[in-house]
Amino acid sequence: MEKIKSIGIMGGTFDPIHYGHLMVASCAVEAFGLEKVFFVPSRIPPHKMNQQITSPEMRYEMTLLATMDNPWFSVSRVELERNGMSYTVDTIKYFQSEFPDYRIYFITGADTIVEIVSWKAPEELFAMTYFITAARPGYSFSGLQNEFYQRYKDKIAILEVPELAISSTGIRRRVKMGKSIKYYLHPLVEAYISKHQLYR
Repeated sequence: MEKIKSIGIMGGTFDPIHYGHLMVASCAVEAFGLEKVFFVPSRIPPHKMNQQITSPEMRYEMTLLATMDNPWFSVSRVELERNGMSYTVDTIKYFQSEFPDYRIYFITGADTIVEIVSWKAPEELFAMTYFITAARPGYSFSGLQNEFYQRYKDKIAILEVPELAISSTGIRRRVKMGKSIKYYLHPLVEAYISKHQLYR
């Protein structure tokens, strides 16, 4: 039987990108045989309209720095160059047109998967793509028991990853407090944050 060619899409604000993001993507490559994971920094994330976020170009540059030494990782500007809100359904349509013979996996965290029912066109999204949901061992997915997710349970794969208590919010907080962020993210991203005095 011919092997299904697959790619992964990891969307996010990446403000900043950290080792948690990179570990999840790396585990997904190994577990699902992905040819490539495309990191897609959002231009205008709909769920963060009331939050102050770093400029799209700076978040893109940090994502490039964090991924440039991994041949399985690439960074896409598709959402940065699209006007208006950054909707995942539009991004998946773009990658479908670019990779028509590939299975597309959207990689997300355990906390995010239960929010997809509130995203733009969730039924269309599940019709087009598969989801890889990263969770620490023993995580409860009780939020996926409702009728909507039960309809698409064959499109959701659980990926257990080593637990890393790292978040972009926590990193921004540490910088503001003058604490070290060494070993939380790629050294080049750490240097970029210091050079541009971000999150202070």
